[in-house]
Amino acid sequence: MTPEELSLAIDGALNAAIDAGELTLADGETAPAVRVERPKNRDHGDWATNVALQISKKVGKNPREVAQVLAARISELDGVASVDIAGPGFLNIVLDAAAAGELAVTILDQGSAFGSSDVLAGKTINLEFVSANPTGPIHLGGTRWAAVGDSLARILEAQGANVVREYYFNDHGNQIDRFAKSLLARAKGEAAPEDGYGGEYITDIANRVLASHPDALSAEDPQEVFRSVGVELMFEEIKQSLHEFRVDFDVYFHENSLFEDGKVDELLEKLKESENLYFKDGAWWLKSTDFGDDKDRVVIKSDGNAAYIAGDIAYFQDKTKRAENPADLAIYMLGADHHGYVARLKAAAAALGDDPDMVEVMIGQMVNLVKDGKPVRMSKRAGTVVTMEDLVEIVGVDAARYSLTRYSVDSNIDIDLDLLTKQSNENPVFYVQYAHARTCGLARNAELAGVTTDSYDVAQLSTEADSALLAALGQFAGAVKESADFREPHRVARYLETLAGAYHRWYGVSPVAPKGEEEITDLHRARLLLNNATRQVLANGLGLLGVSAPEKM
Repeated sequence: MTPEELSLAIDGALNAAIDAGELTLADGETAPAVRVERPKNRDHGDWATNVALQISKKVGKNPREVAQVLAARISELDGVASVDIAGPGFLNIVLDAAAAGELAVTILDQGSAFGSSDVLAGKTINLEFVSANPTGPIHLGGTRWAAVGDSLARILEAQGANVVREYYFNDHGNQIDRFAKSLLARAKGEAAPEDGYGGEYITDIANRVLASHPDALSAEDPQEVFRSVGVELMFEEIKQSLHEFRVDFDVYFHENSLFEDGKVDELLEKLKESENLYFKDGAWWLKSTDFGDDKDRVVIKSDGNAAYIAGDIAYFQDKTKRAENPADLAIYMLGADHHGYVARLKAAAAALGDDPDMVEVMIGQMVNLVKDGKPVRMSKRAGTVVTMEDLVEIVGVDAARYSLTRYSVDSNIDIDLDLLTKQSNENPVFYVQYAHARTCGLARNAELAGVTTDSYDVAQLSTEADSALLAALGQFAGAVKESADFREPHRVARYLETLAGAYHRWYGVSPVAPKGEEEITDLHRARLLLNNATRQVLANGLGLLGVSAPEKM
């Protein structure tokens, strides 16, 4: 029995009590949704619910009175061994071994679909992340967004959403000019401009521009040649780096297109009719303070030209009005210096007549690398910042993705390179991957010993270690849902570590293959079933994080 199945069964018991007149809802009141959780203390049962406390005022009874009514009905449910009332009205539920063990069967029946749902079915979510300027390799902040953003996309898809992964290609602005000037200077053998870019990659790109356009330096506008060709070469490198990091995008949106297609100018005229804009001092202002901004922002300057925010508004409109996959929700993943964009983007949605809640902004904090107890600050190639390639070269894609995703994006993180290269349980990604490899090794050994799951009796799974492992498996779907609801992929990573711990402890006390001439029993077969269910959930969880599930380590 899964937690979801138990919740539905309790919901049925609650409605039956209402239908029978044992509980009477006050006029206008409705029964709350039933939710079960794992008690912190295992002595309190397998699952617990506070539904009696939630509904007590609605039915005009003391919570313990409600709990007594519900306990009588829940105890009659198939698979429930006992129900106890604790404290002010909590219901602690113990399942019989067979009902608890059926979870392993359900997991294997559902396979890679276990843990997913259709709660977001029919919803298109535009998820914009990374969006690094095409002026150099992706730095650690962008690498963190690549890992977190792609994992979040996978998790939202597991909840049924249609997710559009989008990269905002910033090819309109001063930074592109500085990049082009830096390439041109390097090609001429000159020092980089004072506000330009350094690093070996500038030499690489400049040489490649000259290789493909030998006459670039004698062109009518050499800087334009280095700009157009250099940006494209740099962006191809960025795409390749992301692809090797297991991150690919559905849409690469060019900022220039907003201005070339006249979308911004067209939008500005429309915005003048919006109640969320006002005219003052010769300029048009967006009422962004209504949405928490520290000041209103100019959208149309007094000279009639568009301010930078006009492009943001036009971009949001493009996302929500496209012919293909128009967004019902737009999630922006931005760096630590973009807090002001939360209110501005919500105000932009309102100015367009859309619901501000169609905009969500996630703000990520800094990443630091540490080696030998000291910060790592310089890149061999970029010269000034550590890049995605630097991190992957040292620890590999799996460790990089996992370590960047296992923390809340709200927190600054220090990545210990020495720890991530260790093949030990101190290394979180090794700990989880080793659990998966162990399930595969155990299954291979069981097969050699003649143990199969052609027949089984899950009621045999009755030890404390069995119950603890089944309980951990039962929390996977909830962890995935919470990760989607709160936009926090780190919840899946932390869940996997908890599951790995439960499995490693179970492994030590739960032999699956018979010893010597020992006969193969239902217990061996049931344990193999539980082992295989654990393997499936570990693989599913690692897949949501874009991390491999090795069969041998």
